[in-house]
Amino acid sequence: QVQLVESGGGSVQAGGSLRLSCAASGYTYSSFSMAWFRQAPGKEREGVASIDRYGSASYADSVKGRFTISKDNAKNTLYLQMNSLKPADTALYDCEGTWRGGTSFDGDEYSYWGQGTQVTISS
Repeated sequence: QVQLVESGGGSVQAGGSLRLSCAASGYTYSSFSMAWFRQAPGKEREGVASIDRYGSASYADSVKGRFTISKDNAKNTLYLQMNSLKPADTALYDCEGTWRGGTSFDGDEYSYWGQGTQVTISS
């Protein structure tokens, strides 16, 4: 059974940093493409960063240059380093996984996801 568990969320001031983690179990982690999605109240769900099984990454324009997605296959863990945070980054962040190759921000392509971790940025 595939399980994804996020951690690392919290409340910080604008300009600060957070690192989110997503611990995976129940499948061959290195074979998955992974992504971080976020959803703020009243807004559509947004894919912010995606990484394929080979380590190639893609980013939403809204986070490019500020967020970095990475993974440690030995630890079965996905990360999202978030720097220069803005109030607009406030959202529930969750990690998602898929057997499909390549990076993607299409939520329908992901078969597995966690419960999410809340990120709140104050001005």
